[in-house]
Amino acid sequence: MDAKSFSGLVSQALDNLPDEFLDLLENVEIVVEDYPSLRQRRGSKRNELLGLYEGVPLTERDTHYGLVLPDKITIFQKPIEAICRTDAEIIDQVEKTVRHEVAHHFGMTDVQLDEIEEGWSKEG
Repeated sequence: MDAKSFSGLVSQALDNLPDEFLDLLENVEIVVEDYPSLRQRRGSKRNELLGLYEGVPLTERDTHYGLVLPDKITIFQKPIEAICRTDAEIIDQVEKTVRHEVAHHFGMTDVQLDEIEEGWSKEG
């Protein structure tokens, strides 16, 4: 899939989020990269990391939080494509990955998200 089409999927996934969440995504940069950098991988293999939230979750901010660089959510195109066989699977995985990384912005841990995502797979 070309980069423009993939970026469009990420934009669509963001548009599909409830307005209550979108309204709280202030000062968050959302980007698409082919692969994570060595720093972003932190010991993971090149194709293991599908997305990454870098920042201070809303639940950890206090009254002294301000004048900071934007939080950053990166969605990695090539690892997502590597685990998907069809365009429909790519669309589904982008949706899941965007929700997962946005949830980190709201303070959810990987353990909490694993439990929720397990429920999603049982529903679908």
